[in-house]
Amino acid sequence: MNIDLVFKIAAIGIVVAVLNQLLVRSDRPDQAMLVSLAGLVTTMMLLVREISSLFELVKTLFGF
Repeated sequence: MNIDLVFKIAAIGIVVAVLNQLLVRSDRPDQAMLVSLAGLVTTMMLLVREISSLFELVKTLFGF
């Protein structure tokens, strides 16, 4: 696992939190929810890629 992944997830979280607060305070809660959902999907895509590489590593380690 690379430390860059942690920084990417933290950066996405900070950007989403700031945008969410700005949109909620400007009375646009629907768009704030969509921004939060987009941040969650983006983070999940990063994590799925890493989990996939972990499974490939375990598969080659045990010779399956």
